[in-house]
Amino acid sequence: MQGEKLRWGIISTGNIASDFCADMTFVDNGELVAVGSRNIESAHAFADKFNISNAYADYQSVYDDPNVDIIYVATPHNFHFENVRDALMAGKHVLCEKPITVSSEESQQLFDLAKQKQLFLMEAMWTYFLPAIVKAQQWVTEGRIGKVKQIKADFGYPMPYQLESRVYREDLAGGCLLDMGIYPLAISTLFTDAELDNFYVKPQFAPNGVEDDLVMLANAGDVHLTLGTSFQCKLHNWAIIIGEKGSVVIPDFWRAKSCELYHSDDLVDSFQDNRQSIGLNYEAQAAGEAVLAHKLEHPNMTHAVSQQLQKQMEAIKSTYKK
Repeated sequence: MQGEKLRWGIISTGNIASDFCADMTFVDNGELVAVGSRNIESAHAFADKFNISNAYADYQSVYDDPNVDIIYVATPHNFHFENVRDALMAGKHVLCEKPITVSSEESQQLFDLAKQKQLFLMEAMWTYFLPAIVKAQQWVTEGRIGKVKQIKADFGYPMPYQLESRVYREDLAGGCLLDMGIYPLAISTLFTDAELDNFYVKPQFAPNGVEDDLVMLANAGDVHLTLGTSFQCKLHNWAIIIGEKGSVVIPDFWRAKSCELYHSDDLVDSFQDNRQSIGLNYEAQAAGEAVLAHKLEHPNMTHAVSQQLQKQMEAIKSTYKK
């Protein structure tokens, strides 16, 4: 590593990779030095757009680049295991888009490998690092809404059914649960300590059999959860943390810019981050800080939390009766 700046290599040139690189402008402990794509034209176009010095027509060249310290993996879900494994085997730290893998068995293998190699590995749950989410956590921790009793969260946008679309393709781990449903699960996990049980899951399925709408009721200890996700329609996309003395409301919680604290119907506090970025810079900055501090995981998004989310999604899928 050069000084106190990490040198990032980017895997894939899709939309989320583009957003991530745009937000690197707001990261002071990292710089973009390499990008890999499946074809050199895409790699060069991406490199030109974000002023990246090295463009490669494959991913392995990014892993092997001696000037790269950390890899950002932004490929489709089902390629994450292979991409992260190869990056770790090449001695690189890794930040991998969510879900980190498509099974708890795969993710555990990666976490074990990262520890064996003494390398940092984190699932890119950017929501956890947003200032509004951190503020909401602070209010709850301070007891300003009392004991948490219910959590309501959903995330959905209409996605037209197209067999060639990544989000519907079974071979690319399509379906709304892994793509969008991980967000309601993640926000509920952030505000509860207990494992989920007493599931009631109501899925609907696209013609090819992947779930495209999902409602779930569950318990996390004595906290009641009402969660939803959908490709069929736009949901409210808010999270509400409800306690005995009040509630925290987080509009568009997955990309939260603000949160509000209520006692009954009265607004008693509010927070707005007024950021100029999309918000992916916060996770990139945090990952960089952890690597520079020689940590193998970040306390905001540990390996254990990623494993918990993987097992939750597996438990939900196990209830499907198509």
